[in-house]
Amino acid sequence: MKSLADKFNLQVNPTVFFTSIVIILGFVFIGVIAPDATYVVFEAVQDFIVVNFGWFYIIAVAVFVIFVLGIAISKYGDIKLGPDDSEPEYSYFSWFAMLFSAGMGIGLIFYGVAEPIWNYIWPPRAEEASSAAFDEAMLFTFFHWGIHPWAIYIIVGMSLAYFHFRRGLPLSIRSAFYPIWGNKIYGPLGDTIDILAVFGTMFGVATSLGIGATQVGAGLSYLFGFENDVTLWVILIAIITLFATISVWLGLDKGIRRLSNFNLSLAGILVVFVFIAGPTLLLLNSLMVNIGTYVQNVVETTFWIDTETTEWQGAWTLFYWGWWIAWSPFVGMFIARVSRGRTIREFAIGVMLVPTSFTFIWLTVFGNTGLFFEMEGIAEISGLEDPEMLFGVLESLPLATLSSIAATLLIVTFFVTSSDSGSLVIDMLASGGNPNPPRGQRVFWALSEGAVAAVLLLAGGHEALQTAAITTGFPFAAVLLIMAFSMYRALNKESTEKIASKRHYSAKKPKEE
Repeated sequence: MKSLADKFNLQVNPTVFFTSIVIILGFVFIGVIAPDATYVVFEAVQDFIVVNFGWFYIIAVAVFVIFVLGIAISKYGDIKLGPDDSEPEYSYFSWFAMLFSAGMGIGLIFYGVAEPIWNYIWPPRAEEASSAAFDEAMLFTFFHWGIHPWAIYIIVGMSLAYFHFRRGLPLSIRSAFYPIWGNKIYGPLGDTIDILAVFGTMFGVATSLGIGATQVGAGLSYLFGFENDVTLWVILIAIITLFATISVWLGLDKGIRRLSNFNLSLAGILVVFVFIAGPTLLLLNSLMVNIGTYVQNVVETTFWIDTETTEWQGAWTLFYWGWWIAWSPFVGMFIARVSRGRTIREFAIGVMLVPTSFTFIWLTVFGNTGLFFEMEGIAEISGLEDPEMLFGVLESLPLATLSSIAATLLIVTFFVTSSDSGSLVIDMLASGGNPNPPRGQRVFWALSEGAVAAVLLLAGGHEALQTAAITTGFPFAAVLLIMAFSMYRALNKESTEKIASKRHYSAKKPKEE
């Protein structure tokens, strides 16, 4: 008797595929019929995790950063993510463009102005709207968008690229645990890990898509006067998800790579425009100050836990750490997929520093411009909704309409690449590690991501998106800690075997006369 997967000609791991579908469709169904009750549950879950396990998020992310830096400078850094004679598949520009588009994209555009403004009017430790709050505004924004998220992505990406391209294991999260569990990864234990990865990826991507929809709505509201409400957001999700399915159908090289290159080019044009049209000298000074402040305080902020109230840290730091961790199967697997042939050191340093450098430039240009306009009374940015703050900055510059159109287009294309990349990764997970799963299955997951994003918005808007990120990232943080240990064991074993092999060869080599 044929299985359900065979009947529909699916190339999947049936346990992972169908279990994930049941969980995700169950959530969508409950969210549609009882959005208010879903929101209440979301709020309770978030409060429980933030109050009782916020410390776990802080410690886990600190461990990830220390581990990645240690691996990068260690003797293991020369090991290639692939055979010793393999070469990179993509140029540096295309590689960095795909890293940036998959790893940040929508969120950076959304929070590039909004977070510095919020940290200024609602600082974590300083007095509101004070000079100390101004300093904290950019410090914590840099902290949340600096090396920490990329360290999380590197844990997953490096592990998957190593075990798939160098060790020949499936391109799946379960493969990273082979040094610990051996062939047990092909049983229920491995299925559970991959289901968790599908779940985290789905809600991590859906969070970004929901954020993107609200900001595209803000752009259309500014440009054409549309009502920026949940109805418009759902319509936008449906339309842009359709574009994403087209990109999915075109594939990695024709779809994601070309869109990623376009994204990075358009983002570069927009940031250069704001830099020139805005307070240029102030931004040059601010970039140096922001980076210096970040470097001086990165250790202290990494281990800081708010013992008085968890409200600010839960709304910002823990949300980000949960979001990045929930995204890590998606971004990690995607960057693994495009990083064959690079050394571990090249991978770790490139992934951690290059996108971060562009991110810091973006945050300084948009964040400090927004703060300058707010403090000088040029524009009341703090009086706008979060999705509108970017357009509030652009409105105060020359060519406001043209730059707002460019920003809206950029958000749309980031939306498409996030959905496209996410559906590819989820399908690889659900198919047992197939790096080139069938197009039809990827289309299915792209549509599912849009549906989940719409339900999250219906069930509480931005707060529901935050809760989804924190909740789904929580169990996967423990998975990543085990993954880092497993990766260390594998690298240490390979290094030991190489040394033993060299000694054996030297012992057998005949002495010269």
